[in-house]
Amino acid sequence: MTTAAVVRRRLLVRGVVQGVGFRPFVHRLATELGLAGFVGNTDDGVVIEAEGPPDALAAFEARLASEPPPLAAVSAVRADEVAPAGDGPGFAIRPSERGGTGRTLLPPDTATCEDCLRELRDPADRRHRHPFITCTHCGPRFTIAASLPYDRAATTMAGFALCRSCAAEYRDPGDRRFHAQPVACPDCGPGLRLVPAPGGGAGPARGAEALAAARRMLAAGRIVAVKGLGGYHLACDATDARAVAVLRDRKARGGKPFAVMCADLDTAAEIGDLGEAERAALVGPDRPIVLVRPREPGAGRLRLADGVCPGSPHLGVLLPYTPVHHLLFGLPGDPPGPRLLVMTSGNISGEPIVTDDRQALTRLRALADAWLTHDRPIQAPCDDSVLRVRSDGTTLVLRRSRGYVPRPLPVPVPLRPGLAVGGDLKNTLCVGAGHDAWFSAHVGDMGDLATLDAFARAERHLRRLTGVSPQVVAADRHPGYHSARWARRHADALPSCGARGLVRVQHHHAHIASVMAEHGLDGASPVIGVAFDGTGHGDDGTVWGGEVLLADYAGYRRFAHLAPALLPGGDAAVHNPCRTALARLRAAGLPWDRDLPCTAACPGAELSVLERQLERSLGCVATSSMGRLFDAVSSLVGLCHRSGYEAQAALELEAAAARAWHADTGAYAFGFGGGSSGALRCDPAPVLAGLVGDLRRGVPVEVLAARFHRGVAAAVVELCRRARLATGVATAALTGGVFANALLDGACADGLAARGFTVLRHGEVPPGDGGLALGQLVVAAREPLRWPQGRRTSD
Repeated sequence: MTTAAVVRRRLLVRGVVQGVGFRPFVHRLATELGLAGFVGNTDDGVVIEAEGPPDALAAFEARLASEPPPLAAVSAVRADEVAPAGDGPGFAIRPSERGGTGRTLLPPDTATCEDCLRELRDPADRRHRHPFITCTHCGPRFTIAASLPYDRAATTMAGFALCRSCAAEYRDPGDRRFHAQPVACPDCGPGLRLVPAPGGGAGPARGAEALAAARRMLAAGRIVAVKGLGGYHLACDATDARAVAVLRDRKARGGKPFAVMCADLDTAAEIGDLGEAERAALVGPDRPIVLVRPREPGAGRLRLADGVCPGSPHLGVLLPYTPVHHLLFGLPGDPPGPRLLVMTSGNISGEPIVTDDRQALTRLRALADAWLTHDRPIQAPCDDSVLRVRSDGTTLVLRRSRGYVPRPLPVPVPLRPGLAVGGDLKNTLCVGAGHDAWFSAHVGDMGDLATLDAFARAERHLRRLTGVSPQVVAADRHPGYHSARWARRHADALPSCGARGLVRVQHHHAHIASVMAEHGLDGASPVIGVAFDGTGHGDDGTVWGGEVLLADYAGYRRFAHLAPALLPGGDAAVHNPCRTALARLRAAGLPWDRDLPCTAACPGAELSVLERQLERSLGCVATSSMGRLFDAVSSLVGLCHRSGYEAQAALELEAAAARAWHADTGAYAFGFGGGSSGALRCDPAPVLAGLVGDLRRGVPVEVLAARFHRGVAAAVVELCRRARLATGVATAALTGGVFANALLDGACADGLAARGFTVLRHGEVPPGDGGLALGQLVVAAREPLRWPQGRRTSD
């Protein structure tokens, strides 16, 4: 190629451009347009040098952004003129280069694509029934990547040498597996094996027989630990009441609902009410658990065991997302097997998901009857994501993990390189720099050494993948949080940070900042932040959780809050809603009459101790938590007195309310008055009195629950109205774990919108503590801004 008629440009492409077939796409596009040059991965992104006629180069650059592969997302292209090299015809894919900021965006793990599924089912295809079939458009990415650039040598596939056939596909620019790093086949890839529990009667098996034996065991009511993309699942037949009960007992799960994997969409529709948006979420490449309303059993339809989701308003369903899942349900010609499988995290409740094969055989020994495992290591744990669809068709992610991580979130304000460690429940951590933030996968509750170790590994892995060297570390203000203690110990150990880089962020301020950031607010104007959750350390040393804050990123002012009541036993009260109910009745001046369900649920000795505790404030802390008020009402109306898992009482209250939501439109009224701190108090005493009166009149529990929900929503609207009247602020942000409640979330949003508010609700960022770290990061690590005089609403 002569240099006189050509130009050469060097392009740096940033975004989700590694692990998605982007280099093969560039190669094919350049070859089609007759360009010379090369493409390669670097820590900074994909680097391209292309040489050819100016019109061909212009078309090349335009199509880079407009026609990327299915999993790619181009966020920026920087182009520079360079001298023509005259390197002759042909376009090459060069080996990856290291060095740079390491800010390339790795895609999440993705469900098996239709092309791979067709090959999986085709007896004539060499990958027929191959449990690890994948291509550039699907399969593992995040969970196998140790570092960037994303090449096979930097993944857990490094130990599997390509056979001749796979190597040919890998080198062929016209093949769907061209430079697909997880590519393998039965001859060169990972292999399955079944390991029965000692004394289980069956022997070990490998390959196709391992799968067949696992299917037989599931059909026989046994529990199988199945190694997936990001960890082990515990699986059993979801229609087998005995198997479900045994799994629940072994896992020490209490009454917490199980998720159900369905063989296909039609099967899911037999057990759940699926709208168009739910169907789209179930079949999309992310494949989350989708919360749906359960359908009543009918003639000819599959029936779930009653123990799958007792007392819950929602049923979590998901579809197969790996070849192993599809094979477990069977291909045409296979013997019949279960069409519905409980698929729950492989762990004892409260511990992190198991990923290591040796640990699986020990930590899951008391839980599983067999292990369906394989020899591809898992680099990063990654639980299933969870979402629900709102009545307006928008989605709310409740757990952001597989299918989403490590996809970055855009941040509306520039950030110094920072790390936010989140909270102690539903922990996720977050790193950020510039205008990007990256969440870790779901870590869990920080209550034991195993979870703390998982947290530390997740932090190191996320920093390696993003190249962020934190200059600031953000943590919650709670003095007892494990996450905050970790931050304090490790901030000075980070070379770019130091102890002075530790910033403590108030819990509810972080929640509000999180939803502000998700909606792209720059913080120049405050919002009315409604932060409702179970617990958060307040500025006055009490437990906050029913807060209305006037907030921006720089600070906040407590405008209103739920009137406090004593929480007997502190955190122990979370497991005893009846005690919380009695404490709330006492704060409201209502007697503990024996005809009230919460009083009847407490034995006499317990009532006596509780009364002394509250009289003397022994072992009590004051709380304004809205989450605890939901617990109290759940017990007061007779639904849940002892809680076996987080939010059980509130979930059962929501389920009852849903049954009467359209039949009764009444609402209990809260009281409003000034408090000693100057903040407005929202008093639930009239609500509790109304509940007691209706309870004695024989009003159905479902109606009581619905009226309570509508009363809380009306109080939110009134508090925001008063805040707007006092400040002129007309944007309301709804956040905190209580807003995972579909009825409350919708009623508050509808009521506020009807009164002219701009309403901010969470979408991809969870409203609970799983989204907390983003708010911490933006508050602590944003670059300093010049604020207009007189605009500050912070304390």
